Amino acid sequence: MVTKQFQNLSLSALGMGTMRLPVIDGDDSRVDEEKAAEIIDYAMAHGINYYDTAWGYHGGNSETAVGNALKKYPRNSFYLATKFPGYDLSNMGKAEEIFEKQLEKCGVEYFDFYLFHNVCEMNIDAYLNEEKYGTFAYLMKQKENGRIRHLGFSAHGSCEVMKRFLDAYGEHMEFCQIQLNYIDWSFQDGKEKVELLREHQIPIWVMEPLRGGRLAKLPEAEEKRLKELRPGEEIPAWAFRFLQSIPNVTMVLSGMSSFDQVKDNINTFETEKPLSQEEMKELLDIAHRALQGILPCTACHYCVSHCPNGLDIPKLLELYNEHSFTGGGFIAPMALMAIAPEKQPTACIGCRSCEAVCPQQIKIADAMSDFAAQLKG
Repeated sequence: MVTKQFQNLSLSALGMGTMRLPVIDGDDSRVDEEKAAEIIDYAMAHGINYYDTAWGYHGGNSETAVGNALKKYPRNSFYLATKFPGYDLSNMGKAEEIFEKQLEKCGVEYFDFYLFHNVCEMNIDAYLNEEKYGTFAYLMKQKENGRIRHLGFSAHGSCEVMKRFLDAYGEHMEFCQIQLNYIDWSFQDGKEKVELLREHQIPIWVMEPLRGGRLAKLPEAEEKRLKELRPGEEIPAWAFRFLQSIPNVTMVLSGMSSFDQVKDNINTFETEKPLSQEEMKELLDIAHRALQGILPCTACHYCVSHCPNGLDIPKLLELYNEHSFTGGGFIAPMALMAIAPEKQPTACIGCRSCEAVCPQQIKIADAMSDFAAQLKG
């Protein structure tokens, strides 16, 4: 197992995410703890020493399942991470109550790594409102008391949101977890986020390296080209090799729900094989072709001045592209929570005034109608 140095710790370069553990009868809230424990046992035996869970995973049952699976091992043989669930605004102001419960559920006296969960447009104001909620102060106190060994944050929000968070708390953040893969290098401004964290000298933790499994299988022609470049490399491994090519990536988390996934990923991380210049170009070309179907908005904002309802059309089209490409998911709905109802896609009246000035000739009214229908569905 490839390892990475983080301060005085030697971490497995591959960590186990526990958002997609085996479940019973297809019910996401019912973790099959026996199968989950078997997978974790195999991971432990083959060098994975980092386990990432969260308050909301598996309907609140991931932390318990992970804690039960790890309790047979010496506490210093693994690193456990969980998060404050600020993705739900009703949790703001409950940092102490939730933290104590998390320790109980996981059956531990401290967390090796603890994160502000999912810093984004919807919760950034609450995360920064220390006078009202005091989340940062409470977590810093737990760090001082040794119940949090390393404090960081995860982010699905924009670079602008990340900058606001870092301006407030950056000097205290030891790591940052972002969604990163060769699709999101451009699609979710991954390259810009990597540069931002590099400027702040903050090590990167990666989530969604395979974009929910989408990058585990590619169109036949794309797979053929990659096989020509690296005959022995499996397709999912290319996504991991991409991340091994980014210098400040320290931890790559994969949500492994079966033995086959665990075995394949561990096999990949037995070696570190960064991409050559030619291989990197090929992979990013594949990403470019995969994104051809998205609307080519350049955020020129000509449309905004012609919208009678003052909609932020470029932002809405950005979220529409994400939602359509992903086939749903939580990122767009979550971001829309920070937008007033009268500025949502449903507020588009279909007048097409915006389309008359769009340099890209995008059918904006059709996109807003489709977006509203997708969200409703």
